[in-house]
Amino acid sequence: MHHTGGPGWRITMDTSGPLLIALYLRDASGLAGAGTPALSAAEPAIKAVDPRQLTHAVGGPDVLRFEWEQWWSQLLGTFPGKPPELVPPDFPGFDGNPALQRVLQAHFGSALTWARERISDYELFAARRETLGETKILARLVQDRELELGRNSRDFTLSILELPLAEPRAWFLEPDRMVMSQSLLSSPETFASYVQPVVEMLA
Repeated sequence: MHHTGGPGWRITMDTSGPLLIALYLRDASGLAGAGTPALSAAEPAIKAVDPRQLTHAVGGPDVLRFEWEQWWSQLLGTFPGKPPELVPPDFPGFDGNPALQRVLQAHFGSALTWARERISDYELFAARRETLGETKILARLVQDRELELGRNSRDFTLSILELPLAEPRAWFLEPDRMVMSQSLLSSPETFASYVQPVVEMLA
């Protein structure tokens, strides 16, 4: 996790185990384009398995997509309600989402292993960025905005959730969150093109 802050403002960058598990299940089930925002595929790529046989008795892939999208929105905080707890092997919190429950029961072990590997990768990745000073761009964006406005920034927080996505881009979630490809910071100009407008709005 990275924290950057000044008087009254704070920006954090981190990844999320539950979001990684959800991302794995989306790609493993072939639910390309599911969810809002519709994120690109994970990197490294996850092999898709046709979910029809697994879910045909409980509504099939269309119901699975609906249930996954609701869960994803809860994880991002854009849909009311707390996301169910991931309690294997039966996942009782998902009793009301039987298609998603069956996919969790079938793929949770692989999803958890993949998520843990990505978290380990992220920790090494984030440490290297800190050493190279790549995260200093966050403070510079706020300072540039303060100079432009001729005043200190308003109080704000911005939480940036980084995920291993094939497409280097970011998505803003009102009021104060972003989902971002973890490779985006490697290209400062592209990174700034996504984050600067958000900082300008919040600061």
